[in-house]
Amino acid sequence: MSEVPATSEARVGGVGVELNGVNAVAEEERHGRPRDLFWPWFAANVSVLAVSYGSFVLGFGISFWQATFVSVAGVVASYVVVGLVAIAGKRGSAPTMTLSRAAFGVHGNRLPSLVSWLLTLGWETSLAAVAVLATSTVLDRLGAGGGTGTKLVALVVVVGLIVLGGTLGFGVIMRMQRWITIVTAVLTVAYIGFAAHSVDLAVVGAIPGGDTAAVVGAFTMVMTGFGLGWANAAADYSRYLPREASSAGVVLWTTLGCSIGPAVLLVFGALVVGSDPGLSELVGRDPVGALTAILPTWFLVPFVVVAVLGLVGGAVMDIYSSGLALLNVGLRVPRPVAVLLDGALMVAGATYIAFFSADFLTPFQGFLITLGVPIAAWAGIFLADLATRRRGYAEAELLDARGRYGSVRVLPVATMVVATVVGWGLVTNGGASWLTWQGYLLGPVGGREGEWAYANLGVLLAFAIGFVVVAVFGRAAVRRQEDR
Repeated sequence: MSEVPATSEARVGGVGVELNGVNAVAEEERHGRPRDLFWPWFAANVSVLAVSYGSFVLGFGISFWQATFVSVAGVVASYVVVGLVAIAGKRGSAPTMTLSRAAFGVHGNRLPSLVSWLLTLGWETSLAAVAVLATSTVLDRLGAGGGTGTKLVALVVVVGLIVLGGTLGFGVIMRMQRWITIVTAVLTVAYIGFAAHSVDLAVVGAIPGGDTAAVVGAFTMVMTGFGLGWANAAADYSRYLPREASSAGVVLWTTLGCSIGPAVLLVFGALVVGSDPGLSELVGRDPVGALTAILPTWFLVPFVVVAVLGLVGGAVMDIYSSGLALLNVGLRVPRPVAVLLDGALMVAGATYIAFFSADFLTPFQGFLITLGVPIAAWAGIFLADLATRRRGYAEAELLDARGRYGSVRVLPVATMVVATVVGWGLVTNGGASWLTWQGYLLGPVGGREGEWAYANLGVLLAFAIGFVVVAVFGRAAVRRQEDR
């Protein structure tokens, strides 16, 4: 089966279904302005789940002011990476993981594509499960019951919205995210207003500060949980922009759209959870539903609307990019079919989390850090490769292993593998028994129980190794590609 669709859109019941997959977007389909990127990225990142991250950040044993610095700096820095990757989309008019073939080779790129697919699949599954748990908690407080039946109905509704948006594709997602942005922004401001009464500045101000290792660990967790989790999808939405669109505008509007919501909600979350340490344990089991304890009963319905819409907004973009990554792994089916296959796996994972797992936080953090290491390595390699290029991509040859990008580029592939092995040796996930093998390189800094054990240095080092190695030793290969 060809990787290029015969047409870019099919009509089903009067609704357009995008058929563009790993191929480059045709010139006549490219339109819009960089500021259009604000809407989908804001909607995907304004989730009240970010409030719970305030608990996760304080969990490193740092003060509120340290948490504020870590939250804002980590969010902005990680989303600048997303904005920079998005430049490749408007240059090459193809999805992120298709453009990644220029760096890794057409077949060598299957490795980062597999990691990207697992990461986005994990994120969409987690977001769907949190939406189900939040809905169940709210309905239980309203007296409608929060048992198995309620969770099943919530699962069907949430998954249906996610899969529908992801299947219909880019055009529907862009329109849907604009409305989600408006609704969630208004309701999120209202949520902050109603929850503000629970903040006790004296209690928050008395939280003792943490050491450097704790601050670095919290910073890395924020970067991994926010921007690095989106870098592998950044060009999927900028690829429809005209080539002459401003690169600075692409970075600016992507970064702004991504950063504003999480930065505000993370800091507010630290205020709320810091005022009531008892919330931390509840957040670990039900990250969004636990936040209803500080709300008046009459505001619970608007709260569940903003919670579900925010989570769905992120999951829709995840499942869309996850389908594209699956195609780049090598699955030869139309893009909508890839989304449906992905959706089936999402249902299985969300069902396990919502119905059988007693703890959300432990497996979630283990997932974030474990896949955060290789995706950080990929991001470093991709950005170094992008920065080295003086010309646009030869789009047709991204689909041909006999073209200038070749089948496998050994240096980037080997660099990603080595950076991942080194990175996993410098991270730990003590609460997840299936990840106790990590941290095997921590001996010189105190071992798995030392003060640097949970600083997650491996994520930052993996990014640095990927960027430096390819920036220094990959230039000649890029020049040969561009001279063909």
